[in-house]
Amino acid sequence: MDVLFRKEKIIQNTVLASIVSLAFIVFAFFIELVSIEEADISLVGIAWLLKHNPVFWIIITAGAIFPFVVFWLTRQFTRHLSEKQDIIDVEQSRILQVNAFAKQLIHGDMAVDFKISGENDTLGESLLKLRDTLKTNREMDQKLRQEEEQRNWIAEGSAHFSEVLRNHMHNPELLAYTVIRDLTKYINAIQGGFYLLDDSDPNNKFFNLTAFFAYDRRKFTDQQIKWGDGLIGTCALEQKIIHLKNIPDSYITVTSGLGEANPDSLLIVPMQYENQVYGVLEFASLGKFESNHIALVEKTAESVASTMSAVKTNLRTAKLLEESKAQTQALTSHEEEMRQNMEELQATQEEATRQSQRFLLLEETINKNLIRAEFDTDGKLINANSLFYSRFEYSSEMNLEGKSISELVSEEDRDWFKDIWKTVLQENKPYKGYIKHVTRTGKDLWTLATLSTSRIDDSGLEKIMYLAVDSSHEKGLIQKNELIIESLNVAGIRFELDIIGNMLDCNHNFIQLFKLSQKDIKSMVIFDIISPIESESFNKRWETIIKGEGHKGIIRGKTSGGEEVWLTGAFNPVFNMAHEIETIVFVGHDITHEKVLEAEVKVHTETLRKQEKQLREAEKELVSKIRDTRNELLNQFKETERIKNINEKILEDSPDAIVTVSHDNRIVFFNKAAELLWKTERAQVLHEDVSVLFPESLTDKDELLGSFTRPGDHKLTGQRRKSTVIDKKGHMLIVSILLTKARVDNENAYTAFIQLDD
Repeated sequence: MDVLFRKEKIIQNTVLASIVSLAFIVFAFFIELVSIEEADISLVGIAWLLKHNPVFWIIITAGAIFPFVVFWLTRQFTRHLSEKQDIIDVEQSRILQVNAFAKQLIHGDMAVDFKISGENDTLGESLLKLRDTLKTNREMDQKLRQEEEQRNWIAEGSAHFSEVLRNHMHNPELLAYTVIRDLTKYINAIQGGFYLLDDSDPNNKFFNLTAFFAYDRRKFTDQQIKWGDGLIGTCALEQKIIHLKNIPDSYITVTSGLGEANPDSLLIVPMQYENQVYGVLEFASLGKFESNHIALVEKTAESVASTMSAVKTNLRTAKLLEESKAQTQALTSHEEEMRQNMEELQATQEEATRQSQRFLLLEETINKNLIRAEFDTDGKLINANSLFYSRFEYSSEMNLEGKSISELVSEEDRDWFKDIWKTVLQENKPYKGYIKHVTRTGKDLWTLATLSTSRIDDSGLEKIMYLAVDSSHEKGLIQKNELIIESLNVAGIRFELDIIGNMLDCNHNFIQLFKLSQKDIKSMVIFDIISPIESESFNKRWETIIKGEGHKGIIRGKTSGGEEVWLTGAFNPVFNMAHEIETIVFVGHDITHEKVLEAEVKVHTETLRKQEKQLREAEKELVSKIRDTRNELLNQFKETERIKNINEKILEDSPDAIVTVSHDNRIVFFNKAAELLWKTERAQVLHEDVSVLFPESLTDKDELLGSFTRPGDHKLTGQRRKSTVIDKKGHMLIVSILLTKARVDNENAYTAFIQLDD
C-alpha cells in the first residue's frame, strides 16, 4: 500500500468520523430540547441544557474525541495493512522467482541460479539442492544411457561375430578375413590384421598374417612373426592386451587416396581360450579406442579362439578317425559281404548294445577289483594280494614269494613278454594291455594289466608294479563285438550323430546309398536325409531318442538327388561315464527293394547346442578306446570255433538258409532255414562234405555251385546269382545264392546265403 493512498484513507475516515460525531451531538441536543419545556431550540436552550444536564458535556467531549480516535485507529490499521502488503509483495516476488527457476529446471537448464535471501531461506537452499540433485541425476542418467548403449553395441557386435564364426568355421581363411573386415569397420579402426599361430613345430612357433584389411579394402601381404618377437609376439607370450596411444611415426603408415597418415592408437589383443593362444588381432586407429571397443575386440578374440580350438579338435578327431578306418580296413577282408536282412541286423544291434553296456560295467568295476602284485627287477614276486592268489588258483597259505612272473605267463607268449619286460625296465615305459597267463592248474587266464616301474630315487629301480583285472570273459565278448562291428561296416548302414543331430561319422555304404561326398557329410544333419513326408513323425520320435530312449523301426529317406530310400534299423544313445548322452548311433539295413510304400520316420526339431567341447573330448576318448581294443583283439584273435558260436547266435534265426563250410569243405553251420529248405535235419549234414547238398547234376552245370563244392579257395565269392537246389524229397527249388569268405587264424571259411525266390 503506497503512502498517498494511506493519507487519503486517514483523512477520509477522520472527516467522516467528525461529521458523524457532530451529527450525533446535534441530534442529541435536538431530541432533548424538543422533549423539555424549560428550553427551546436555540443557543440559549443549548446553554440551559449544558448548565442543567452535565451528560451533554460528556457527549460533546466524546464527539470531539471520536474523530481523533478514528484518526489514530485508521492510521494504525493502514500502517499494519501496508506492512502486510509489503510482505505479500515480497512473497509474490519470491513465488515468481521460484516459478521461473522451476520452469528453467523443467526445460533442462541446470545452469540457472537462484539467489538466497538470507541465512534462513530454507526454500532457496532446497531449490538449489533440488537443482544440484537433478543435475547429478541427469548426469547419471546420461552415463547409464551411454553405458547401456555401449552394452547394446557390444551385444549386437558379439551376436554378429558369433554368426560369422558359425557360418565360416569350416573355412578358416574366409573366417579370418570376414572377422578382421567387420571388426575393423565396427570399431572405426583404419587398419586391422589377423595373425594365426602355427604351432605345428613346438620348437619353431610363429604367427602368419592370415588376413589384413585397411580403408574399406582387402589387403594381401605375406608376413611371419616369430613367437615372442615384436609387439605381436610379446602380446601372445604375455597373454595380455597391448594398447598404445603414442605410436612412433616409423611403426606403421596408412596410405589412402588422400595421402599418408600415422595412426594415433594401436590395439593388440591375443586370441586365447582356456589359457592357450591361437592367434593375435591388431588394429590401428587415427582416434582413440574406447573401452567398449576394447571389450568387444577382447570378447570377439576369445570367441574366435574358441572356434579355432573347436576346428583344431575336429581336424584331429577326423585324422584319428581316418587312421582308425585305414587300420580297420587293412586288417579286415576287402571282399564285400552280403547285406543281412532286418532280423539279423536287429539281433546284431541288440548284441552290440549288450556288449557296450558290459564294457561300461567293466570300466566301473576296474578300480574295485584289481589284481595287484609287486616284482623285483628280475621278475621275482615280492608280494601279492588275495585276488592275485585266487585268480591264479593258489591258496592264501602258499608262499609264492620268489616265483618268476614268466612262469605265470602262457608258454607261447613268454618270448613276447620278455621283450615287454625289457622295455619297461630299460626305457622306463609303462605297459598297458592284455596278457595271457596260465593258472596253477594249467588254465588260460586273460588279464588287462599294467606294468609300471617304482623308483627309490633317480639312481635306480626298486620294483615293478603289476595291476590287472581278470578279463577272460570280457576278452571273449570283445572278440564277438569286434566281429559284429566288422559285419555292420561291411554289410549294413551305420552313422553316428551328436545330440543336436549333426553327422559325426558314417560308413562307406551310407555315403554310397545317399550319393554323398565327404564335403556333404561335414555340414550334414540328420534332417537332410529324411523324407519331407515323414518329417513331423520323425521329429516326435527324435525327442524321445535324445532323452535316452532307443528306437527300432523303418525310416524313409531321400538321397542327394531326391530319390527315396528305405532303411530299417535302430537308433541307440551311447552314454558316457556321467550317464550323459555322448553320441547317437544308427545301425540299419537298406530295404529299398523290399519296402517302398512303408515308412515310419522321425525328424528332429529341437536344436540344442551344449557341452560341445565335452562331447568332442568324449568322442575322442571313445574312438581311442575302440581303436586300441580293435587292434588288440585282432592281433590276439585265434580261436576258429568262436566264429562258429557267433555265427550260430546271429544267423540261426535268419529267414535265409545259411550254410558255412570250413577250409576242408566240411559243413560247420546249418541253420533252421536250411533244414526247412532241404527238409533235412542238421545232425545229418554237419561235418559232412558240402557236396551232399548239391548233386553232381547241379554242380556240373552251375559254376557257383561247382566252385562251392570243390575243395580249395577258388570260389566265386561276392556275387549274387540265381541257382537251383534239390531238397530231400527231390523237389527242385529256384533260389538266389551269395557266397562270402571269412578268414580266421589263417584259414578260410565260406558261407552261402540262400534265399528262396517266390
